Amino acid sequence: MSSAITTTSAARSDEKFLLVLSAASGATDAFAFLCLGKVFAGVMTGNLVLVGASVGAGDREAVPRALTALLGYALGSAGAALAAGRLAPRLLLAAQTVLLTLAAAGWALGLGRSLGPQLVLLLAAALAMGVQARAWGTPTTYFTGTFTGLAGRLAKREARDADHWVAGRLAAVVAGAAATSLVEQCSASAAGAAGAVLCAAALALRPGQSASTQA
Repeated sequence: MSSAITTTSAARSDEKFLLVLSAASGATDAFAFLCLGKVFAGVMTGNLVLVGASVGAGDREAVPRALTALLGYALGSAGAALAAGRLAPRLLLAAQTVLLTLAAAGWALGLGRSLGPQLVLLLAAALAMGVQARAWGTPTTYFTGTFTGLAGRLAKREARDADHWVAGRLAAVVAGAAATSLVEQCSASAAGAAGAVLCAAALALRPGQSASTQA
């Protein structure tokens, strides 16, 4: 009995961690979109579309921003893949927290208002999201598949017990983005803080191992 209780408690702890990490993803993407040139730090499909649309429209500033985000995400994901098995996921999460904190601090100090510094901050944020996407098996930066799976199961009346956590992660992304928007309206220089704080909160939860893959 005690073993079952311990297992259930650990699973709930992991789910809470994933909720906070999903909120951090939403907050970081909102920061990138609102402050760093209307691109995304973690939604690479959106950035690929922006590259194509911007080339067609002759927008010379959107293209380097989107390409920088794509590069940062790819490097973060590749780095996390190479580190898998060598570094504990918590160390990767710590590195992600540092990257988001540096991006938030740079913005607060007035960097990122011109294209060059903006690309540096965007690169740091996208690196962090790439690390997050690769380090944890459960999606916390990309949710199209998660949303599709949930909608399909609900339509077929095949909802699973864990689907309330799946829906929770989707809601957490929205909440994280809303948090950044509210912070940005109250104090534009603090716009990057929500993502960094949420990532630090996820780090404080300190899961013992990488989360298992879920839809």
